[in-house]
Amino acid sequence: MTPSTSTRTPTYQIPPGGLPPQTDLLTDRAMFTESYAVIPHGTLRDIVTSRLPFWDQTRLWVLARPLSGFAETFSQYLMEVAPGGGSESPETDPEAESVLFLMDGELTVVIDGTTHTMGPGGYAFIPPETTWTVRNTGTAPATWHWIRKRYQRVEGIELPAAFVTNEQDITPTPMPDTDGAWATTRFVDPDDLRHDMHVTVVSFEPGGTIPFAETHVMEHGLYVLEGKAVYRLNQDWVEVEAGDFMWLRAFCPQACYAGGPGRFRYLLYKDMHRHMPFLG
Repeated sequence: MTPSTSTRTPTYQIPPGGLPPQTDLLTDRAMFTESYAVIPHGTLRDIVTSRLPFWDQTRLWVLARPLSGFAETFSQYLMEVAPGGGSESPETDPEAESVLFLMDGELTVVIDGTTHTMGPGGYAFIPPETTWTVRNTGTAPATWHWIRKRYQRVEGIELPAAFVTNEQDITPTPMPDTDGAWATTRFVDPDDLRHDMHVTVVSFEPGGTIPFAETHVMEHGLYVLEGKAVYRLNQDWVEVEAGDFMWLRAFCPQACYAGGPGRFRYLLYKDMHRHMPFLG
C-alpha cells in the first residue's frame, strides 16, 4: 500500500538561534570537505547571522554561496523576518531568479502587482527582471528559505513565469518501484526547459532508501525539513536530522537510508537543463 504522504500536515524545523550554554560539549557534526559540507542546525546561532541592504527587521543565515571549492551555481539564505519586516526592494541583481519556501509564519509577496499571501509550505518562483516585494504580515516571525541563482538565458527559450503555490496542494510523485517509500514533490514540470533549476521536496517513509550511490553533474543544496536519516556523502555515512543543511558538489556520490521513526524530508536544490560552461 502506498503511504498517504500527501494527506499528512508537514512540519518544518527552524533555526534555534541564541547561543548554546557554556556547559555544552564542543563536539558537533559540522563538516567541510572538498566534495561536501554539513552545517548542523546547532550552528545556526545569533553570532553568524547577516543583514541585507533594503531589508528591515530581518536577519538571515547564509547556508550556501558561490565560492571556489564550494557552491558554484546558487546561494541559499535562511531568512527570519519579524512582524512588519520585509523589503520593498529585495533583489539587487536583475538577472537573479528566486525560489521562496516558507516554513513558519506568514508572508505577503507582491509579484508584478499581484498580491499573494503565503503560509507554511508556501512556495514562490520569481524569474529575473521581475518587480516584487515581500512583507511579514503575520503576528509572529516568518522563517523561510530564499534560493537564488543567476538565470542562464538561451536564445529562443522564453523566461519562465512567476507562480505561487503550496506543497500541501501538490501530490508527491512516487519514485519508480518504491511503493511510495521515496517520493518527490515537484513544483515545475521536469521537462520544462525554461527552468534551469529545480527546487523540490524529497520525502522518505521510515525504511526508505536511495538504493545506489547517485553520481551526477547536478550540484545540490539539501535542508532537512523533518526527521532524521543516515546520508552517504562521498565515502562517508553521516547522520543528519531536521534543521541540518548539506551541500554536495557536482559528481559527489550520495545515497540515503531513512531509519525513522518518522518521515525524513528535505528541500532540494539542483541545477538543470543547460550546456556545461567552458572555463577560461
